[in-house]
Formats: sequence, C-alpha cells, structure tokens
Amino acid sequence: MIQSLHCHKETPVTPSTQGPQPVPTTETAPYWQAALEGRLKIQFCRSCNRHQFYPRRFCTECLSDGIEWVQASGRGHIYTYTVCHVAAHPAFEPRVPYAIGMVALEEGVRMLAGIVAPIPDRLAIGEPVEVCFEPIGDAVALPMFRLADGESTASPKQR
Repeated sequence: MIQSLHCHKETPVTPSTQGPQPVPTTETAPYWQAALEGRLKIQFCRSCNRHQFYPRRFCTECLSDGIEWVQASGRGHIYTYTVCHVAAHPAFEPRVPYAIGMVALEEGVRMLAGIVAPIPDRLAIGEPVEVCFEPIGDAVALPMFRLADGESTASPKQR
C-alpha cells in the first residue's frame, strides 16, 4: 500500500475499487508496479536517447527494441486541461468538479492524468505540477498531478 504519497495532502482518500481499474499488460506492468511503489517510470530508448510514453515494445522514433524503464522526475507543467462538471463514471461523482489534463514532463513526454487542485476552475496552462499517487485499491495506484506550489494563483480569466 502507498504511504505518504497521496495526492490529497490534507485528507488522503480511502482507496476505492468501485471505479474503473487499469488492466496491466506486458508493456505496462512495470509502469503500474512502479506507481504502486510511489515512483513514476517512463521508457527510454538506448539507441536514440529518447524518452517515450505511453509504454510500447519498441521506440517510436527509431523502431529499436532497446527500451528500458527509467525513473522520471515527476515534474512538469500543464500542457492543456479540462474541468469536468459531469462525472464520466458514477465513482467520480463525489469529485465533481475535477480536472484532467495533458502534463508535459521535464523529460519531454506528455501524460494524460488527473490534476488535483482545490479549485479546478483556477488552473492555468503552463503551471508547474508534480506527480502524486492515488491508491484505488490494494494493488493499484494512479499517477496524478498536483500543483507544485500547492495552489493555483491564476484566475479563470488568465487561462
């Protein structure tokens, strides 16, 4: 189980298995195992020295199978996002409104993930974020992102 890596600093959420669950594959199993351990891992191609995400069996740049898993910094910025005012699944209803977005990591890859924010309508493109992990069961944790400075300073008009 994950300890002290929860996305919600003040009140950690109770793991819930009521919502959709990821199904690890051969390619994604190392990613999900690292997330359960509170680490963000992405792939790196030894042939062309390029990071990639989402997990694949080969490099999408040079087609090499010389792929390895490396620790990501977990830092990046909001590339784009949306605030959901209608839950995409009944398990998400208590979170409304919630934000999901594309996060550009320092390593140069982008990830689609939840963005934890006290006031989702005040997020802004370009804001710095850091990874956090939300347990959604005893065997699964979701990498999500929270604002690096703790709270957005942008007003809705600045977006």
